Amino acid sequence: MHVRRLHFALAIFLLSALPLSAQVQKSADAWAEWETFSPEAEEFTVLMPKNPTTETTKFPYHKMELSARTYLATSSAGPVIGIVSLSGIKSDPAQYTEFARFNSYVDAFKGFFPPKIRSKETVAKMVLVSSRPFRGYTGRSYKLTLGDLNGSVNAFVTKKRFYAIVSLNTKKDDALEEKFLSSFELPERPPDKPKTNAAAEGDANQQNNNQVAIEGEATLPANATEGNTEQQPQQQPGNAPATAEKNPQPNPNQANQKPKGPLAGGMLNQKAIYMPPPEVPSGEASGVVLVQVLVDEQGSVIDARAVSGPQHLHAAAVNAARLARFSPTLMMGEPVKVSGTLSYNFARSN
Repeated sequence: MHVRRLHFALAIFLLSALPLSAQVQKSADAWAEWETFSPEAEEFTVLMPKNPTTETTKFPYHKMELSARTYLATSSAGPVIGIVSLSGIKSDPAQYTEFARFNSYVDAFKGFFPPKIRSKETVAKMVLVSSRPFRGYTGRSYKLTLGDLNGSVNAFVTKKRFYAIVSLNTKKDDALEEKFLSSFELPERPPDKPKTNAAAEGDANQQNNNQVAIEGEATLPANATEGNTEQQPQQQPGNAPATAEKNPQPNPNQANQKPKGPLAGGMLNQKAIYMPPPEVPSGEASGVVLVQVLVDEQGSVIDARAVSGPQHLHAAAVNAARLARFSPTLMMGEPVKVSGTLSYNFARSN
């Protein structure tokens, strides 16, 4: 009788364990079955687990409204892989550079993505790892921390959309991360339209003007101010007094020449119209970091490098500086580049 009871108890235990075993196996099978994923109206293809969660939404970013599509595969064990697709910032070189457009998308992604994975209070910490151009498009790689999740983000911007390819996990899994990130594909960037002779000549002149290196700190010239510069009118040839005829005639092409740049703008903190605070690294973080920046004609930071301050705070300060925005600086009525310095004090809020 005792033996029968033991057999009966064992049978009940095995039967009760079958649903749990089946559930675990089902979860494992879901991650085991991957397929090539190429959503309609997107430019990419990627290898993902079958049946990822898809969401389409819109959200405000400054004075714009961005459209977002998310494609996510999550697991109770921790791994999160997915792609965030954003659009709404038009590719318009006349208003801002492609690099400035890329930085704006990264800034928007940092505010949009965390609530999709963790609570709204969770702050995403992104640290730039390297530049990563891909198929002719601007791209970068980041390390991303989101609560208990850590991993990598590869980001690229095309003429139509911005893509963030995200791989996060509660534990290190290089094989899973490599399998997903390396499978992302974009078509080769099409060649730019040929320029007219006049446009090509103007670009050549601008390229020559941009060869001036960033050297030290100074102040803007007295006749150059942020956002507005006035130049005293010059007398035109033929209207000069008779006593001036003995002097050499001015070069008639000078009036059409663009001012050389960049202008030295000194300390730029007070001139920024948008200057996000840096992300404070974990552990003790105090000190002042100075970042040398180069601002383009549209007011976007196109180059940044730390020149002083605690070494472990350099990356955070440089990442924040790349997102700063300024009003365009005009010289003789033409927008010019400006070099200067941004100061980040990690002992208090910037």
